[in-house]
Parts: sequence; C-alpha cells; structure tokens
Amino acid sequence: MTTTLYGYWRSSAAYRLRIALNLKDVSYQQVAVNLKEGEQAGADWLAIQPQGLVPVLEHGGDRLLQSPAILEWIDETWPDPAFLPRDAAERCRIRGWASIIGCDIHPLQNLRVLKAVAGDLGQGPEGMKAWAQRWMTSGLDALETLVRAAPRTGEYLGGQRPGLADIYLVPQAYNARRWGLDMADWPALAAADAACRALPAFDAAAPERQPDAEN
Repeated sequence: MTTTLYGYWRSSAAYRLRIALNLKDVSYQQVAVNLKEGEQAGADWLAIQPQGLVPVLEHGGDRLLQSPAILEWIDETWPDPAFLPRDAAERCRIRGWASIIGCDIHPLQNLRVLKAVAGDLGQGPEGMKAWAQRWMTSGLDALETLVRAAPRTGEYLGGQRPGLADIYLVPQAYNARRWGLDMADWPALAAADAACRALPAFDAAAPERQPDAEN
C-alpha cells in the first residue's frame, strides 16, 4: 500500500512526519507543494487541504491532515517502536514537552504568520525576525527548564530512544538556527538535538536532503 507525503522541504510539520515515518521504517514517496511559489494557495491544493497548509499524508485512499493527528495515527498504525512511554504520567510529560513546540512556538513562526507580521503589520524583514526569535526563545527557555528538571535515563528527550518530543524538537532546533538563534543557549535541548540528528532516521529527514530542497 503506497504512502505519500505531501509537503515542503523546509516545513517543520512535514519534517516531523519524515522523521516519524523513518523511525517506523515505513517506505513513502514525497510530493512537493512549493510554499515559496504560493502553490498552497492554488485551487488544486485547496481541494485537498482547504486551509492551504502542509503536510498531508495519503495512505490507503485516506488523506490525513495536521501533523499532531498524523503522528498519533502513525504511532497507532505502526506501534513499534513506540513514540510514547508506557507510564501514563511519563506519556503526559512527553506530550506536554511536544505541545510547547507544537502549540506555543510553531504556530507563531508559521510562514503565513511571519508574512503577516512583515507585510500586513508593516514590520518588514527585521520585525519578522524579531518576532520569530522572541517566541522561539520564550518557548525554548521554558522547555529547557522542564527538561533539566525531569529525571531522564538517556540522551534523548524520550529517554533511551527518541520519541514524540524529539520528533518535535529537531525541526524546531533547525528553525531556531535558521532564524539566527544559537542552540548552545539551551544545552539540554542542544544535546538531545545532536544525538537525534546523528541517527539515520533523522539525518534522512533533514530539509537539505529532500528532493525539493533549494540551495
């Protein structure tokens, strides 16, 4: 059964799904939606995703939307290795860490929001950069504090092996560096990010390795 990921090489949400599918050793093909050229606003794409967003995952005739929901679906469809620990409190902790990125940081640095800050609100490129850095810094500061305080038994946020929080962290760290932030300011997060990126599943998912990547 063919699995197709519609995305964009630099989309954080698509990056998450690439990591997740790679960790589950699921073969998939990619179809690029060029956000830079505005393809997401075209009638063909809006017929698939009425919000004009990526990613979409197509599998068995179903088209699945929104990366948090798709990540749950991936983990339920291919249970091994699990993205979440068995203990209920630990599962809640990991979901909470992922949500800091997925709910609090990422929506404010989404391309359409940044374009609105720069254009609609008249802040220009420098204002857009300041906005992105402000909300990334705020969220990463909080996450660093929580990760340092938590009892962990491995080098990943998920413990002995990468899990849901790591799937969210690595794309966010990529964006932080892209917007001029130094991950060394968050040493616990930087260490987990580096450990993950050394793994083949994360390395293959990196934006620069995608077929639609630009120089």
